[in-house]
Amino acid sequence: MREVFDVARASGGNQNSVWVLSILSAVPLIMVLGNSMLIPVLPTIESELKISSLQVSLLITLFSVPAGIIIPLAGILSDRFGRKPVIAPALLLYGAGGLITGFAAIWGGGAYWLMLTGRIIQGVGAAGTAPIAMALVSDLYKKGERSNALGIIEAANGLGKVVSPILGSLIALISWYALFFTFPVLTVPVALALWFFVSEPAKRKDPPPLSRYKENLVKTWKRQGKWLLVAFLAGALTLFILFGVLFFLSDFLEKRYGIDGILKGLILAIPLLAMSSTSFWAGHHVKQKTRIMKRFIVIGLFMLAAGMAIVPFVTNTYILMADLVAIGIGSGLILPCLNTLITSAVGSEERGIVTSLYNSVRFLGVALGPPVFEALADAKYLLYLGNASLATITGLLALWTIKKPERIRNPHGRTRLIMGKKRLRTT
Repeated sequence: MREVFDVARASGGNQNSVWVLSILSAVPLIMVLGNSMLIPVLPTIESELKISSLQVSLLITLFSVPAGIIIPLAGILSDRFGRKPVIAPALLLYGAGGLITGFAAIWGGGAYWLMLTGRIIQGVGAAGTAPIAMALVSDLYKKGERSNALGIIEAANGLGKVVSPILGSLIALISWYALFFTFPVLTVPVALALWFFVSEPAKRKDPPPLSRYKENLVKTWKRQGKWLLVAFLAGALTLFILFGVLFFLSDFLEKRYGIDGILKGLILAIPLLAMSSTSFWAGHHVKQKTRIMKRFIVIGLFMLAAGMAIVPFVTNTYILMADLVAIGIGSGLILPCLNTLITSAVGSEERGIVTSLYNSVRFLGVALGPPVFEALADAKYLLYLGNASLATITGLLALWTIKKPERIRNPHGRTRLIMGKKRLRTT
């Protein structure tokens, strides 16, 4: 908690209040509930609606895929018209999608496709929440405080993942479809608090034409595309593995041990708590030190590789849980460091779109995890050793592409970080 107060005091004025940082942290926390809260009840939904495992996994996929597609558009809108005018309506849309899904669930299995429609609407709303909140945090906090604040945001995201299986299991004691009615209860107060209590830096009255916006983005990608591509891959792969493993663990606990309800939620929360705690610590520790961020990213990817390589050969449940905790720790090392690198490496005019593109591939990683792990459940060596190989290759690419940061000044006079071999002077 002391770190939260340190960040809150760092930038002065209204923006430095713990209240403001708490509101911003609530956005990713609520967003992550959209998928994680359903994980422990997916087998129940499958049974109640009499649908297949693949069909029930679509409740995750059809939330994440639309979010991944719409996020870049939300980023463009936030760059041109402000972050709050995107985040607040998106939260309300996210809640409305939950209502539609909940009412469809009450009607029973015949309304399965309407449930999917509600999940799609939720995904569209989610596109304008956490990714844009990350860009807003980057606008509000500078230098070393930015990595600390982003670490808190990523920790809030992780905390949502920790709380959500337990919360999902508790709410499911009332009814499994009661989960979906939780979303509007949470999103409406946060949307109102964000609108009235968070002030963002003023945007220019006349937004630049889209052609200039495209030019800036193309220049950024040409200059830094090599390491940005690796960073995007690392973020997507980390969440692909994390959500795939959670889907596997939920099914494993129920089918092998008959563990369900709150106990299953508590067990699912263990690797997520490891990730959240590590994210909080890493965000506070790295500051703007690219060498440390690079080290954490590479170590985290190698931990994911080792963890995935071990899974097919483990028969002891306690060793399996320890392995999944190691995967959670590796994920916690990777994600806050990627957040800081990406948001600090681009100027404020294109920060929204670049951050959104990054979050888009993260969502796609989440979307693909459960169905791929389900489809390849019988080919466990291919699944787990293949992911271990991907994580190893990505770690080696990160080791090669992430360089010492530089600062240059763009034509509009704003200073930004770049990755390169030579240090340029700021003019």
